[in-house]
Amino acid sequence: MRLPPELSDAIQQEIENVNRSELAQASAELTRRYKAARFSSPMIQTEAQRAAYLAVRVPATFAANLRVFEEIYGLAGEDAITSVLDLGAGPGTAVYAASKVFPSLEQATMFEVDRRLIELGKRISNESSRPALRNSKWMQRDITTAFAGPHDLVVISYALGELSQAAAEGVVVRAWESTEKFLAIVEPGTMRGFSFVLKARSWLIAAGAHILAPCPHAHECPMAAAGDWCHFAERLERTAIHRQLKAGELCYEDEKFSYVVASRCSFPRAASRIVRHPQKHGGHVQLTLCTPEGLKSRTIGKSQKAIYKQARKVQWGDGWDF
Repeated sequence: MRLPPELSDAIQQEIENVNRSELAQASAELTRRYKAARFSSPMIQTEAQRAAYLAVRVPATFAANLRVFEEIYGLAGEDAITSVLDLGAGPGTAVYAASKVFPSLEQATMFEVDRRLIELGKRISNESSRPALRNSKWMQRDITTAFAGPHDLVVISYALGELSQAAAEGVVVRAWESTEKFLAIVEPGTMRGFSFVLKARSWLIAAGAHILAPCPHAHECPMAAAGDWCHFAERLERTAIHRQLKAGELCYEDEKFSYVVASRCSFPRAASRIVRHPQKHGGHVQLTLCTPEGLKSRTIGKSQKAIYKQARKVQWGDGWDF
Protein backbone atom coordinates (compact mmCIF):
# COMPACT_ATOMS: atom_id res chain seq x y z
CA MET A 1 0.00 0.00 0.00
CA ARG A 2 1.26 3.47 -0.96
CA LEU A 3 -0.07 6.94 -0.26
CA PRO A 4 -1.59 8.87 -3.19
CA PRO A 5 1.25 10.79 -4.89
CA GLU A 6 -0.23 14.23 -4.16
CA LEU A 7 -0.47 13.47 -0.43
CA SER A 8 2.95 11.83 -0.32
CA ASP A 9 4.59 14.76 -2.13
CA ALA A 10 2.97 17.29 0.20
CA ILE A 11 4.17 15.40 3.26
CA GLN A 12 7.68 15.21 1.85
CA GLN A 13 7.73 18.98 1.37
CA GLU A 14 6.68 19.51 4.99
CA ILE A 15 9.35 17.14 6.27
CA GLU A 16 12.11 18.87 4.34
CA ASN A 17 11.51 22.04 6.35
CA VAL A 18 12.45 20.37 9.63
CA ASN A 19 15.91 19.55 10.96
CA ARG A 20 16.47 15.77 10.86
CA SER A 21 17.65 15.58 14.46
CA GLU A 22 14.58 17.47 15.70
CA LEU A 23 12.38 15.29 13.51
CA ALA A 24 13.84 12.09 14.96
CA GLN A 25 13.37 13.34 18.53
CA ALA A 26 9.80 14.39 17.80
CA SER A 27 9.02 11.03 16.22
CA ALA A 28 10.37 9.15 19.24
CA GLU A 29 8.39 11.33 21.63
CA LEU A 30 5.23 10.92 19.57
CA THR A 31 5.65 7.14 19.61
CA ARG A 32 6.21 7.12 23.39
CA ARG A 33 3.10 9.20 24.01
CA TYR A 34 0.94 7.01 21.76
CA LYS A 35 2.16 3.82 23.44
CA ALA A 36 1.62 5.31 26.91
CA ALA A 37 -1.77 6.75 25.86
CA ARG A 38 -0.77 10.17 27.20
CA PHE A 39 -3.48 12.38 25.71
CA SER A 40 -3.92 14.94 28.50
CA SER A 41 -2.36 17.62 26.27
CA PRO A 42 -2.38 18.01 22.46
CA MET A 43 -0.26 15.35 20.74
CA ILE A 44 1.07 17.85 18.21
CA GLN A 45 2.49 21.08 19.61
CA THR A 46 5.56 21.87 17.45
CA GLU A 47 6.47 21.91 13.77
CA ALA A 48 8.77 18.94 14.32
CA GLN A 49 5.97 16.91 15.95
CA ARG A 50 3.64 17.82 13.10
CA ALA A 51 6.17 16.70 10.51
CA ALA A 52 6.82 13.47 12.44
CA TYR A 53 3.09 12.78 12.57
CA LEU A 54 2.83 13.28 8.81
CA ALA A 55 5.81 11.03 8.10
CA VAL A 56 5.01 8.18 10.46
CA ARG A 57 1.32 8.15 11.34
CA VAL A 58 -0.45 9.38 8.20
CA PRO A 59 0.65 6.39 6.03
CA ALA A 60 -0.46 4.00 8.77
CA THR A 61 -3.88 5.60 9.29
CA PHE A 62 -4.40 5.77 5.53
CA ALA A 63 -3.73 2.03 5.23
CA ALA A 64 -6.12 1.13 8.05
CA ASN A 65 -8.89 3.37 6.72
CA LEU A 66 -8.48 2.00 3.21
CA ARG A 67 -8.95 -1.53 4.52
CA VAL A 68 -12.08 -0.55 6.46
CA PHE A 69 -13.63 1.29 3.51
CA GLU A 70 -12.99 -1.72 1.30
CA GLU A 71 -15.25 -3.68 3.67
CA ILE A 72 -18.04 -1.15 3.03
CA TYR A 73 -17.34 -1.31 -0.70
CA GLY A 74 -17.63 -5.10 -0.66
CA LEU A 75 -21.05 -4.87 0.98
CA ALA A 76 -22.61 -1.79 -0.63
CA GLY A 77 -20.72 -1.24 -3.92
CA GLU A 78 -18.63 1.59 -5.35
CA ASP A 79 -21.51 4.08 -5.64
CA ALA A 80 -22.61 3.82 -2.01
CA ILE A 81 -20.84 6.96 -0.77
CA THR A 82 -21.17 10.49 -2.14
CA SER A 83 -20.37 12.49 1.04
CA VAL A 84 -18.08 11.99 4.04
CA LEU A 85 -17.79 13.64 7.45
CA ASP A 86 -14.33 13.02 8.93
CA LEU A 87 -13.97 13.76 12.65
CA GLY A 88 -10.34 14.42 13.54
CA ALA A 89 -9.27 14.63 9.90
CA GLY A 90 -5.59 15.54 10.15
CA PRO A 91 -4.59 16.59 6.62
CA GLY A 92 -7.55 14.68 5.13
CA THR A 93 -6.15 11.17 5.40
CA ALA A 94 -9.44 9.26 5.65
CA VAL A 95 -11.00 11.23 2.79
CA TYR A 96 -8.07 10.32 0.53
CA ALA A 97 -8.67 6.67 1.41
CA ALA A 98 -12.43 6.97 0.84
CA SER A 99 -11.97 8.71 -2.51
CA LYS A 100 -9.70 5.89 -3.66
CA VAL A 101 -12.34 3.27 -2.81
CA PHE A 102 -15.48 5.21 -3.82
CA PRO A 103 -15.27 7.04 -7.18
CA SER A 104 -18.78 8.36 -6.46
CA LEU A 105 -17.47 10.50 -3.56
CA GLU A 106 -18.22 14.16 -4.29
CA GLN A 107 -18.06 16.14 -1.05
CA ALA A 108 -16.25 16.00 2.29
CA THR A 109 -16.53 17.88 5.58
CA MET A 110 -13.51 17.67 7.84
CA PHE A 111 -13.23 18.56 11.52
CA GLU A 112 -9.69 19.21 12.70
CA VAL A 113 -8.45 21.24 15.67
CA ASP A 114 -4.86 21.81 14.42
CA ARG A 115 -4.78 24.97 12.28
CA ARG A 116 -1.56 24.02 10.49
CA LEU A 117 -2.90 20.61 9.50
CA ILE A 118 -5.97 22.34 8.11
CA GLU A 119 -3.77 24.71 6.11
CA LEU A 120 -1.83 21.76 4.72
CA GLY A 121 -5.05 19.88 3.96
CA LYS A 122 -6.44 22.87 2.11
CA ARG A 123 -3.28 23.31 0.04
CA ILE A 124 -3.35 19.69 -1.05
CA SER A 125 -7.10 19.52 -1.65
CA ASN A 126 -7.15 22.69 -3.76
CA GLU A 127 -4.77 21.05 -6.24
CA SER A 128 -6.31 17.59 -6.09
CA SER A 129 -7.87 15.82 -9.05
CA ARG A 130 -10.38 14.20 -6.70
CA PRO A 131 -13.79 15.94 -6.55
CA ALA A 132 -14.27 15.18 -2.85
CA LEU A 133 -11.01 16.92 -1.98
CA ARG A 134 -11.63 19.92 -4.22
CA ASN A 135 -15.12 20.31 -2.76
CA SER A 136 -14.04 19.76 0.83
CA LYS A 137 -15.17 21.94 3.71
CA TRP A 138 -12.70 22.38 6.56
CA MET A 139 -13.81 23.30 10.07
CA GLN A 140 -11.41 24.08 12.92
CA ARG A 141 -13.34 22.34 15.68
CA ASP A 142 -12.91 19.83 18.42
CA ILE A 143 -14.81 16.62 17.65
CA THR A 144 -16.73 16.89 20.92
CA THR A 145 -18.61 19.91 19.52
CA ALA A 146 -21.75 19.82 17.38
CA PHE A 147 -21.39 18.11 14.00
CA ALA A 148 -22.45 18.99 10.48
CA GLY A 149 -24.77 16.55 8.79
CA PRO A 150 -26.14 14.51 7.24
CA HIS A 151 -23.48 12.54 5.33
CA ASP A 152 -23.44 9.11 3.70
CA LEU A 153 -20.37 8.12 5.70
CA VAL A 154 -19.10 9.45 9.05
CA VAL A 155 -15.56 8.49 10.06
CA ILE A 156 -13.92 8.63 13.50
CA SER A 157 -10.37 7.49 12.87
CA TYR A 158 -7.76 7.24 15.63
CA ALA A 159 -9.59 9.91 17.62
CA LEU A 160 -11.88 8.28 20.21
CA GLY A 161 -8.96 6.95 22.23
CA GLU A 162 -7.81 10.50 22.96
CA LEU A 163 -11.07 11.17 24.86
CA SER A 164 -12.58 10.04 28.14
CA GLN A 165 -15.16 7.26 27.91
CA ALA A 166 -17.97 9.75 28.65
CA ALA A 167 -16.81 12.15 25.93
CA ALA A 168 -16.29 9.26 23.51
CA GLU A 169 -19.87 8.07 24.00
CA GLY A 170 -21.20 11.54 23.22
CA VAL A 171 -19.13 11.70 20.04
CA VAL A 172 -20.30 8.27 18.87
CA VAL A 173 -23.96 9.07 19.55
CA ARG A 174 -23.76 12.36 17.63
CA ALA A 175 -21.78 10.74 14.83
CA TRP A 176 -24.51 8.12 14.48
CA GLU A 177 -27.12 10.87 14.31
CA SER A 178 -25.09 12.57 11.56
CA THR A 179 -24.88 9.63 9.16
CA GLU A 180 -27.46 8.65 6.59
CA LYS A 181 -25.78 5.33 5.76
CA PHE A 182 -22.54 4.28 7.48
CA LEU A 183 -20.41 5.04 10.52
CA ALA A 184 -16.82 3.75 10.60
CA ILE A 185 -14.72 3.85 13.78
CA VAL A 186 -11.02 2.94 13.67
CA GLU A 187 -8.60 2.78 16.59
CA PRO A 188 -5.10 1.36 17.21
CA GLY A 189 -5.04 -2.41 17.41
CA THR A 190 -4.18 -2.45 21.10
CA MET A 191 -6.22 -3.65 24.06
CA ARG A 192 -6.95 -0.01 24.89
CA GLY A 193 -7.90 0.90 21.32
CA PHE A 194 -10.14 -2.14 21.11
CA SER A 195 -11.86 -1.18 24.37
CA PHE A 196 -13.07 2.05 22.75
CA VAL A 197 -14.26 0.19 19.67
CA LEU A 198 -16.03 -2.38 21.84
CA LYS A 199 -17.82 0.34 23.81
CA ALA A 200 -18.80 2.10 20.58
CA ARG A 201 -20.17 -1.17 19.23
CA SER A 202 -22.36 -1.54 22.33
CA TRP A 203 -23.63 2.04 22.08
CA LEU A 204 -24.44 1.59 18.39
CA ILE A 205 -26.30 -1.68 18.93
CA ALA A 206 -28.34 0.01 21.66
CA ALA A 207 -29.15 2.79 19.17
CA GLY A 208 -30.51 0.26 16.67
CA ALA A 209 -27.54 0.20 14.30
CA HIS A 210 -26.74 -2.78 12.08
CA ILE A 211 -23.17 -3.94 12.76
CA LEU A 212 -21.67 -4.85 9.38
CA ALA A 213 -17.98 -5.47 10.03
CA PRO A 214 -15.87 -7.00 11.30
CA CYS A 215 -18.50 -8.70 13.45
CA PRO A 216 -20.67 -11.38 11.82
CA HIS A 217 -23.23 -10.90 14.59
CA ALA A 218 -24.49 -8.43 17.22
CA HIS A 219 -24.01 -10.78 20.19
CA GLU A 220 -21.44 -10.39 22.95
CA CYS A 221 -17.92 -10.16 21.52
CA PRO A 222 -16.33 -13.60 22.05
CA MET A 223 -12.82 -12.13 21.82
CA ALA A 224 -13.54 -9.79 24.73
CA ALA A 225 -15.25 -12.57 26.66
CA ALA A 226 -12.05 -14.61 26.32
CA GLY A 227 -9.95 -11.74 27.65
CA ASP A 228 -8.52 -11.12 24.20
CA TRP A 229 -8.94 -8.24 21.77
CA CYS A 230 -10.12 -8.14 18.16
CA HIS A 231 -7.67 -6.46 15.81
CA PHE A 232 -6.27 -6.80 12.32
CA ALA A 233 -3.22 -5.65 10.35
CA GLU A 234 -2.55 -3.87 7.08
CA ARG A 235 0.88 -3.81 5.44
CA LEU A 236 2.21 -0.48 4.19
CA GLU A 237 5.33 0.56 2.39
CA ARG A 238 7.91 2.55 4.35
CA THR A 239 9.70 5.48 2.75
CA ALA A 240 13.39 6.05 3.47
CA ILE A 241 12.60 8.73 6.05
CA HIS A 242 9.95 6.49 7.61
CA ARG A 243 12.53 3.72 8.08
CA GLN A 244 14.99 6.23 9.50
CA LEU A 245 12.54 7.65 12.02
CA LYS A 246 11.33 4.22 13.12
CA ALA A 247 14.89 2.84 13.19
CA GLY A 248 13.67 -0.04 11.05
CA GLU A 249 15.43 -2.05 8.38
CA LEU A 250 12.37 -3.51 6.67
CA CYS A 251 10.84 -1.65 3.73
CA TYR A 252 7.37 -2.20 5.18
CA GLU A 253 5.48 -2.29 8.45
CA ASP A 254 2.19 -3.78 9.57
CA GLU A 255 -0.29 -1.32 11.05
CA LYS A 256 -2.48 -3.07 13.62
CA PHE A 257 -5.95 -1.63 14.11
CA SER A 258 -9.39 -2.34 15.56
CA TYR A 259 -12.58 -1.14 13.92
CA VAL A 260 -16.32 -1.33 13.65
CA VAL A 261 -18.64 -0.40 10.78
CA ALA A 262 -22.30 0.30 11.51
CA SER A 263 -25.11 0.98 9.05
CA ARG A 264 -28.68 2.23 9.02
CA CYS A 265 -29.58 -0.55 6.57
CA SER A 266 -29.04 -4.26 6.77
CA PHE A 267 -26.66 -5.89 4.27
CA PRO A 268 -25.74 -9.54 3.77
CA ARG A 269 -22.52 -9.82 5.79
CA ALA A 270 -19.87 -12.48 6.14
CA ALA A 271 -21.05 -15.58 7.99
CA SER A 272 -17.85 -15.51 10.05
CA ARG A 273 -14.60 -13.54 10.31
CA ILE A 274 -11.01 -14.81 10.35
CA VAL A 275 -9.57 -13.35 13.56
CA ARG A 276 -6.09 -14.87 13.52
CA HIS A 277 -3.43 -15.45 10.87
CA PRO A 278 -4.53 -18.56 8.92
CA GLN A 279 -2.17 -21.45 9.58
CA LYS A 280 -1.39 -22.78 6.10
CA HIS A 281 0.30 -26.18 6.20
CA GLY A 282 1.21 -28.66 3.49
CA GLY A 283 -2.13 -30.44 3.30
CA HIS A 284 -4.50 -28.38 5.38
CA VAL A 285 -5.37 -24.87 6.59
CA GLN A 286 -6.42 -23.99 10.13
CA LEU A 287 -8.71 -21.00 10.64
CA THR A 288 -9.78 -19.25 13.84
CA LEU A 289 -13.24 -17.80 13.20
CA CYS A 290 -15.55 -15.40 14.98
CA THR A 291 -19.07 -16.77 14.44
CA PRO A 292 -22.55 -16.10 15.85
CA GLU A 293 -21.90 -19.12 18.10
CA GLY A 294 -18.59 -17.74 19.38
CA LEU A 295 -14.97 -18.46 18.47
CA LYS A 296 -14.52 -21.59 16.37
CA SER A 297 -11.46 -23.40 15.04
CA ARG A 298 -11.83 -25.00 11.65
CA THR A 299 -9.45 -27.23 9.70
CA ILE A 300 -9.85 -27.45 5.91
CA GLY A 301 -8.03 -30.30 4.16
CA LYS A 302 -7.18 -30.98 0.52
CA SER A 303 -10.09 -33.39 0.24
CA GLN A 304 -12.46 -30.43 0.50
CA LYS A 305 -11.20 -29.22 -2.88
CA ALA A 306 -12.91 -25.89 -3.72
CA ILE A 307 -13.09 -24.80 -0.07
CA TYR A 308 -9.45 -25.76 0.45
CA LYS A 309 -8.44 -23.72 -2.61
CA GLN A 310 -10.24 -20.71 -1.14
CA ALA A 311 -8.71 -21.29 2.28
CA ARG A 312 -5.21 -21.14 0.78
CA LYS A 313 -5.96 -17.58 -0.40
CA VAL A 314 -7.59 -16.01 2.65
CA GLN A 315 -5.88 -13.58 4.99
CA TRP A 316 -6.30 -12.48 8.58
CA GLY A 317 -9.37 -10.24 8.75
CA ASP A 318 -11.18 -11.69 5.73
CA GLY A 319 -14.78 -12.81 5.93
CA TRP A 320 -15.40 -16.57 5.63
CA ASP A 321 -18.70 -17.75 4.15
CA PHE A 322 -18.08 -21.48 3.71
